[in-house]
Amino acid sequence: MAGTSKPLDGLRVLDLSRVLAGPFATAILADLGAEIVKLEPPQGDDYRHIGPFRDGESALFSLTNRGKRSIVVDLKSEDGQALARSIAASCDVVIENFRPGVAARLGLGADRLRAENPGVVVCSISGFGQSGPDAGLPAYDIVVQAMSGWMDATGEEGGAPLKVGEALGDTAAGLYAVIGVLAALVGRGRTGQGATLDVAMLDCLVAMLPTSHALHLYAGQHIARVGNRHPLSTPFGAFRTADGHVIVAVLGARQFAALCALSGRPEAAADPRFATDEGRTAHEPEIRAMIEGWSAALPTSDAVAALREAGIPTAPIMSLADQLGSAHAQARGLASELPHHRLGRAPVVGQPVRFDGNKPLAAQGAPALGADTRAVLDGLGLSADQIAGLIAAGIVNEAKP
Repeated sequence: MAGTSKPLDGLRVLDLSRVLAGPFATAILADLGAEIVKLEPPQGDDYRHIGPFRDGESALFSLTNRGKRSIVVDLKSEDGQALARSIAASCDVVIENFRPGVAARLGLGADRLRAENPGVVVCSISGFGQSGPDAGLPAYDIVVQAMSGWMDATGEEGGAPLKVGEALGDTAAGLYAVIGVLAALVGRGRTGQGATLDVAMLDCLVAMLPTSHALHLYAGQHIARVGNRHPLSTPFGAFRTADGHVIVAVLGARQFAALCALSGRPEAAADPRFATDEGRTAHEPEIRAMIEGWSAALPTSDAVAALREAGIPTAPIMSLADQLGSAHAQARGLASELPHHRLGRAPVVGQPVRFDGNKPLAAQGAPALGADTRAVLDGLGLSADQIAGLIAAGIVNEAKP
């Protein structure tokens, strides 16, 4: 949206988070126009030191910290803590993902920040929340996936549990944090008061299991692993082709009849065993045999073309490289590049929502460590001598030339 206003223009956010969940959230806010002041310790965000690297720059850090301003402050010192509170007092939102209790010990807890700035929205992201018997446990994505029900529900039929192939707990928490922050800001518009948000990775993953909720809470059924097929609907999954697999997703009698005809078994559409979605799921092996009796003789591309011609939802199984290289991804701008202080241009995958046909994206790539220390402090009204004193005392650092 170069040259146009963005939905969050004028919003100021203090980002005290690191690694993935918090930075994922604040990168989305940066895309939407918010000013993100990323406060980092002297060694920088942990992700600056995690590969893969390009020319010494972390890919993970570059992807999740686009559009932010970096200031280095040592929060182990009281002066550093006071400086962070001064920045928070000038912000609309503060996002942190310290372990529960750490922010308060640093003088940056929600109660204190909101006492000094009643309109601020303070969002705390953690593995298990700010309360409850597990609140103090350390958490990484795989830990939360294991405890949420996701791993138990994921895997081959009769096989071992599997984690989802991405850091879903972190990204889900980041997305819910954005939802919560924006809702709190709408509320502030009515009341003038900020809010204290508690976003737990575990809570977010549990909330994102509607099929498992239906089976457990309503049907009283055990949630079994079923591989690439759907636990409730059939045919809804991956089916063998001559050179791989094809996805077939059928929901409703019309689509099922079309699939039966395409498979050379039009009479199956009238079989009473297959009259309902539940009935088809109860007889999934027979339906799979029918489909694969047709699809296994065809290349995936031919199977996809025939299914699409019949109006049946289908797809090949694509790699990320396949998808980002596709004409559709190119037309939709799923991946972009931003100016970067060291790389020149850095690939990013920004927030995906379009506003009036435009897809907001941050203007710059991820910052150098401490690149904006002087500018942020100058914006607080500190003099050049005061800033020089803070740097000399090691309370703040700035980017090395």
